[in-house]
Amino acid sequence: MDLEVLQENLNKALSITSRFVSARSQLPVLANILLAAGKTKLILSATNLETSASASLGAKIVKEGELTIPAKNFFEIVSNLSQGTIHLSSEKESLKITGSGFTGRILGMNSSDFPKVPQVIKKEESIDLSKTEFLKALPQVSFAVSADEARPILTGILFILSKKSMSLVATDGFRLSKKTIPIEGLSKEIKTVIPKNILLEVSREGGESESVLLDIKGKEKQVVFGLGNLILSSRVLEGAFPDFEKIIPKSSGVKVRTDKEELLRAVKLASVFARDSANIVKIKIMKDSIKLSAESSQVGSQETIVDAKTEGELIEISFNYKFLEDFLRVVEGEEVIMEFNSSSSPGVFTDPKDANFLHLIMPVKIQE
Repeated sequence: MDLEVLQENLNKALSITSRFVSARSQLPVLANILLAAGKTKLILSATNLETSASASLGAKIVKEGELTIPAKNFFEIVSNLSQGTIHLSSEKESLKITGSGFTGRILGMNSSDFPKVPQVIKKEESIDLSKTEFLKALPQVSFAVSADEARPILTGILFILSKKSMSLVATDGFRLSKKTIPIEGLSKEIKTVIPKNILLEVSREGGESESVLLDIKGKEKQVVFGLGNLILSSRVLEGAFPDFEKIIPKSSGVKVRTDKEELLRAVKLASVFARDSANIVKIKIMKDSIKLSAESSQVGSQETIVDAKTEGELIEISFNYKFLEDFLRVVEGEEVIMEFNSSSSPGVFTDPKDANFLHLIMPVKIQE
């Protein structure tokens, strides 16, 4: 392998791929990044066996070849070199680095031991997602993903793909978020659960790409995202995702419409007191307003009244304030609608300007 590449391009590719390196694996090669020099480009690949990343960048290739290099050392060297041309050349299992008055040699490992990871995505075999719609949808559901490894299936987002739409669903057992966006070109329904971590990487890097391609490989139990010159892949989560449709109320007896910012302000005020009392905030539905209250034996008590349009029975229901706050932070509209049936049934929260977004929160049962 013998090539020249710009420091700024190599450094950027390394900053992404090095996040997918496995430093604690029993396989030493997983602490390395694979350098693959083709005819006109250099591809950097890294994997921890669960997720992988491959970044391609333009390079002047003198001689093709492959080699794996310790990611940490290589990244530290490249990031500290000045901008400009870097010369990379391999001899047996070592890489010579020359640039900005620097000359160094790093010992590597043979590429034959490196696991195969996706380095390209075929557009004709993938779904071309609207980048704007998809990247806007991810944060609207990802906050509801469970952090409890005891139920692995809930640590991902359920993707339900049909002929003309794709729904993303996440739940941690206490709340649920669902967002639907339009897609095209699918002949059959596909359901798969994708780990949250790889989706956070897609959110992080997808903004710089022109499009987002999605390829769900059923037989390999793998999902691949194409983000321009970056390919991210992950194993999908196996298991039965909860039948969430059963818990979404089909109708409601109580409906509240109020200003989002005013409600968020009231939740934040209540949180000062709720933090010391199991995060509980009470919402009392009244005529033309709602009252949020919280009390603490250590801090004291408070109540905030927010103007609202209310319909139905005047009830009182309690929620974890963090769940309310998380939902309100991802609502794009100026108002929110809350629907209830009783103090013990789930509350449905929606944005009146976004019919494709729904959030559900289970109430807190208070011992009288």
